[in-house]
Amino acid sequence: MRTRTALVAGAALGAFVMSGVTAQADVTTHKKAHHRAAVAAPSKETVELKQEVEDLKAQLQTLATRLDAQSQAQQQTQAQAQAAQSQAQTAQATAQAAQTQVQADASKILTIPAQVETATKKAAPKPGWWNETKVGGTMYADVSTISNRNDAGKTAQSGVNYDIKRMYLVVDHKFNDTYSFNLTTDFTFDSNTASPSGASAPTANEAGGANTASGIKATQLYLKKAYLQAHYSDAFNVRLGAADLPWIPFVEGIYGYRYVEQTLIDRTKFGTSADWGVNINGSLFDKFLNYSVSVIDGEGYKQPALGTVNRTNAIDVEGRANIAYKGFIVAVGGYDGKLGKDVQNVLTYNTAERFDALVSYTDKHVRVGFEYLWAKYWGDVTQSNAAKTNSTDGYSVFASYNFTPKLALFGKYEWVKPKATTVANENDNYFNIGVSYKPIGPLDFALVYKRDSVVNGSFSTANGVIGIPTGATAGKGTYDEVGLFTQVKF
Repeated sequence: MRTRTALVAGAALGAFVMSGVTAQADVTTHKKAHHRAAVAAPSKETVELKQEVEDLKAQLQTLATRLDAQSQAQQQTQAQAQAAQSQAQTAQATAQAAQTQVQADASKILTIPAQVETATKKAAPKPGWWNETKVGGTMYADVSTISNRNDAGKTAQSGVNYDIKRMYLVVDHKFNDTYSFNLTTDFTFDSNTASPSGASAPTANEAGGANTASGIKATQLYLKKAYLQAHYSDAFNVRLGAADLPWIPFVEGIYGYRYVEQTLIDRTKFGTSADWGVNINGSLFDKFLNYSVSVIDGEGYKQPALGTVNRTNAIDVEGRANIAYKGFIVAVGGYDGKLGKDVQNVLTYNTAERFDALVSYTDKHVRVGFEYLWAKYWGDVTQSNAAKTNSTDGYSVFASYNFTPKLALFGKYEWVKPKATTVANENDNYFNIGVSYKPIGPLDFALVYKRDSVVNGSFSTANGVIGIPTGATAGKGTYDEVGLFTQVKF
């Protein structure tokens, strides 16, 4: 059965194959006929197919060209990268060589200070006193026009001139860390400051004026300071000789415009800036508390004791204590003594007294201060008549503002009653205002206007005698000055 079935299947398969062969033959015959017809006349489909093939060939060619360009660019980029890498390696090697050279040079530089020090020591002259000596100077000068007038007219002080108010030559020598010496010289013009009639006050505009009396006129050199200093610590310093007094130089340092005008006590002559004797000064608690005390002969630095001349039987004392904190300064001081008038065969009936006070604030832009003065018997040490003795009081207000480190605006006002007991209605009113310019550290320039007026009396100040004419009991004298003031330090 299986055999029969197989035979039937084989027969059927053979018939199917033969049928397929016959059909394939028919198809082949048909295709050949169709080809012959197509060759004779291409169909639309054939044309379109050819066109598509041609377009594909063109696209393939474009793509091939693009790929070739990209390949060439990639090769070029790789070549450039390799060249850059080679250059970087070369630069790195150069930098490493430079760093090595810098390190070698640095090692050599480190040896230069020692070489210079050795060479300097070899070339330096042998030590001498000049190695620890400093020389300097300070000059106060001005060119100005002055009008000093009263009810009788202008005094002879009026006019235009160039003045050198001060010229200090300073020598500082240091013996060691403890001992040092200071020498400061000044000068004065030896001219008669009284009027031709001998009056101490301005006269009624008399001929010749206040400064033309007969007498020798010359420039005299004198000692302002000459002292030996022992610096034992910041809290304890001793000066022996003619040295700064505790109050006036201290206020000058705060005021800042000494070259324009003196401070209150110095301008009104109720004190001086230096004297002969012993000074002890110092600062404690990181300069929070400061002090200065002088025991002196009281005659001022222009009159030292010389043998039997200018000797005094008494000593005077001036002192100051102040605190300083974050720009603020509060100070009190005073004076007690005979002002050098207690000499042999001269009777003194009174002791001069003075009380000082100051409050100030300073920073890099602002400087402002208030100074107070009270004095008693200052001009009356030898006055026997108690009814003619006087007390004095006054004050000073000063301020300045620095727009820049070089340019500032400043001013000051002072009011004093010089004879508050005997001439209660006499008073002195002073002010100045100006603009200062500091081109370099050692130089200062200031354009200044000053005015001083004395009512119902005559008052001798640092700017001369100002007030009413001799013989008058009432009225007013005025002093006006405009000028350029300078300070030179070296």
